[in-house]
Amino acid sequence: MQNKKNQSNVGLMIQRCHKWRVRRKQFIDQARNTPDEIERERLLQAAEHCVRMTNAEQEKIDSIRDSKEKAAAVAAAEAEMKAADAKDDNADTEKTDTDEEMGFPDFITGLN
Repeated sequence: MQNKKNQSNVGLMIQRCHKWRVRRKQFIDQARNTPDEIERERLLQAAEHCVRMTNAEQEKIDSIRDSKEKAAAVAAAEAEMKAADAKDDNADTEKTDTDEEMGFPDFITGLN
């Protein structure tokens, strides 16, 4: 019974997170189209508030999650990071000498 209640609570929290994300997107879109600087700043601050609320809801969701789910999520994230590191290492070893000899483009060196 407790698990069903937690699932229901988590479902509601996810809905609230989605609502806050949608509101944030709306505020940012409005800010992009607003010529008034003061109104733009107000909209961006409202969007920032939405981010804080989303993060708070997400922390609640994470605290309710089962420890097995947390362990599985952590293991998956670590495996993903190891795979990304291995891919980066392979990409670094594939560099050629010409990549290192190219230097800076003219628009960077000719700034005077």
